[in-house]
Amino acid sequence: MSHIRTALQGGVLTVTLDRADKKNAITQAMYADLAAAVERAQTDAAVRVVLFRAEGDSFSAGNDIGDFAAIAMGGQRPTDMAVFRFLKGLAFLQKPAVAAVKGRAVGIGLTLLLHCDMVVVAEDALLSTPFVNLALAPEAASTLLLPMVIGHQRAFELFALGEPISGNTAFAWGLANRVVSADRVDEEALSLARVLASRAPGSIQGTKRLMRDGERLWSLMEREGEVFGAQMLSPEAMEAFTAFAQKRTPNFSPPD
Repeated sequence: MSHIRTALQGGVLTVTLDRADKKNAITQAMYADLAAAVERAQTDAAVRVVLFRAEGDSFSAGNDIGDFAAIAMGGQRPTDMAVFRFLKGLAFLQKPAVAAVKGRAVGIGLTLLLHCDMVVVAEDALLSTPFVNLALAPEAASTLLLPMVIGHQRAFELFALGEPISGNTAFAWGLANRVVSADRVDEEALSLARVLASRAPGSIQGTKRLMRDGERLWSLMEREGEVFGAQMLSPEAMEAFTAFAQKRTPNFSPPD
C-alpha cells in the first residue's frame, strides 16, 4: 500500500501524505513516490501547481527513524537514497508549490516548506528541525534557504537546539504566507493553489526560474549529503539511533 496519494484537478496536483497512524513519518518507499509525483509535475503540462498536504493531525513527523536507522546501519550513502531523488526534484521544480501544514512539521516536514512558494500554516502547528537530536546534519539545501528566510541566528537556533516554533511564530518569521485555524488550513491552501493555477503558466514558471537557482540548490544538497552521510556512520549517530530504539535520551556529554 502506498502512503502517498496524488490527484489532479483543475491544474492542481494534490500530493497527500497518508500515514496518519505514524504521524506521516516518511519512509524511503514514500520518498520514491514523492519523487515520482514531483517528476510528473515537472513534465506534465496539465499540472500547473503542486499542493502538498497530509491526512491526520500532523503534516509530517519527519523521517521514519526505524526505516532510516536500518538503511544507515546498512551503509547506504544518503545520496543513493530515494530521499535525494525527491530533493533533486524539488531543487529543479519549475511549477509553483503550495503547502498546507497542520500539527507537527519535523525535519523534512519543515525543510520541504523552504521549497514551496506559498505556505499556509495552522496557528497551533509546531515546526522543528531536530537534526542534532539524532547527531545528524541539515538537508534539502536548508543550510542556505532557512537563514535566507529567517536570518542566521534564528536558523542556527532551530538547527542547534532542535526546539519547535509555533505556526504563529513561523508566520511572523516569514516561513508562511498565511496563518489560520487548523480547520481552515486545507481550504486556504487549495484556494491559493487554484488562484496560481489560473494565472498564465509561462509567466508564473518564468518568475519562479528567475527566483531560484536549481543548480546551486542541488550542489548544496550534495554537499549536505556528504556531511549527513559522514554523521550517519559516526559514533554519535550510533548512540542516537541506539537511544531511540531503547527509548532513552542519547548521551552526548563530554568526557570528564
